[in-house]
Amino acid sequence: MNTRFDNLKKVPAEPAAKLLANANTKLQTKLAAPVSAPVGIVLKELEEKAAKIDILRLLSVAIPPREATWWACLAARDLIGGPDVKPVPPPLACAERWVFKPTQENRQAARVAFEGAEMDDDTAYCAMAALYADGTLGPGDMNQHPAPPNGVSAAVLAMNMIAMRANVDRMQIYLDILIDRGLDIARGGNGKAEAGAGAKLEAKG
Repeated sequence: MNTRFDNLKKVPAEPAAKLLANANTKLQTKLAAPVSAPVGIVLKELEEKAAKIDILRLLSVAIPPREATWWACLAARDLIGGPDVKPVPPPLACAERWVFKPTQENRQAARVAFEGAEMDDDTAYCAMAALYADGTLGPGDMNQHPAPPNGVSAAVLAMNMIAMRANVDRMQIYLDILIDRGLDIARGGNGKAEAGAGAKLEAKG
């Protein structure tokens, strides 16, 4: 029988524990699954334990950097008011541009946007994810220096959490929407597919 966590073809086959360790990240939930358990099995246990934040945390390290950056951009779009809002903050615009065309030029633009972001511009996390996506601190000379091991995942998780706090009046529903987006992206989708449980609950609300 298919489950919510099947067919995550973008997710590496390595154990979830290894992916978390590589990103210097720990789950807050105590697991019964063995250390060798793949991501799908751990996600299923986390769902059974209603550990939605840990599901976001695990997805942030399991989804490849480029796709994870897009996941963060979708949350940032929620934060600024939707997909059609203009003008778009420079960090978000540059991150989206890099996702669609991951050139060094676009990565450099993301770096400039990240470094020049206003203090209250939370979309800077999207540019940060794009900047660190290839595992280094940036293009040019910075390409010789490794990025923090959790650089992308921390930025992506932070962007999702900030968007969640902005939706505190429907937090549990919105968490499901964030999770379903991440799962859709992990299956090779664009994250804009109809969210599952969360969207249905909201529609009934």
